[in-house]
Amino acid sequence: MAAGAALVLVATPIGNMGDLAPRAAQELSDADVIACEDTRRTARLLALAGIAPKDLLAVNEHNEAEAAPSLVARIRCGERVVYVTDAGTPGIADPGERLVRAAADAGCAVTVVPGPSAPLAAVAASGLTSGRFVYEGFLPRRGASRAARLAELAASERAVVLLEAPHRCERTGRELAESFGPERRVAAVRELTKLHEEIWRGTLGGLAAWAEAGVRGEVVLVIEGAPPPVPPTDADIRAALTEERAAAPDSSVRDITSTVAGRLGVSRRHVYEQARRVDLT
Repeated sequence: MAAGAALVLVATPIGNMGDLAPRAAQELSDADVIACEDTRRTARLLALAGIAPKDLLAVNEHNEAEAAPSLVARIRCGERVVYVTDAGTPGIADPGERLVRAAADAGCAVTVVPGPSAPLAAVAASGLTSGRFVYEGFLPRRGASRAARLAELAASERAVVLLEAPHRCERTGRELAESFGPERRVAAVRELTKLHEEIWRGTLGGLAAWAEAGVRGEVVLVIEGAPPPVPPTDADIRAALTEERAAAPDSSVRDITSTVAGRLGVSRRHVYEQARRVDLT
């Protein structure tokens, strides 16, 4: 393959055209072909950036897997293929992952021009992550899978980053308050870098009411993580030992100690110290 042959992922503005990096503009200008989520939006981006019209190929969530082999073939023939989505960083809440995997599996060079990303911008603006977060994207729409996912995320001590469509935000707010608890803090971020940019801060108990007033644009929700579990007190440990003895009268003190230590997440030595203060005979 030629020295410049590669798949180049280019981050594009999520609203403000001033966020198009000089390197991103240069890659768009130099590309042999630009694969993009929507040819009309990318053509408009090129025009606004003063870049001459290019060969544009639509590659989106519906045809990415089918389009990947032909793009990989073009890279192997020495072309520099740039991939952009409608806004933000490809592969982050957007198509691109399957194209990257295909290029990497074929031994092609893959490089990234980093830049705008709505989820990461929302995380930065939230002040709720303590440096640790999990990006979840969109929740399952309905049913048992949605309920299970909500229960799983509610227990996470890491902040949770969700995406939601404006017309579903009220319903999701109510379900989050029920699953996570109404007092959990949240930042709802929408229209970042645009004219109507908004960062709403509150608790999950008030999220549905905020959304009920009307929401425009996709929303990024950053929800603070669950508080760490409160460690059991010595009294809790002794009560657990007594309960375990009643449930397993034939077990040895050693076995009871091990069982309680595993259940409460406490060292066996500390549980044994408490066992000496309880009648386990």
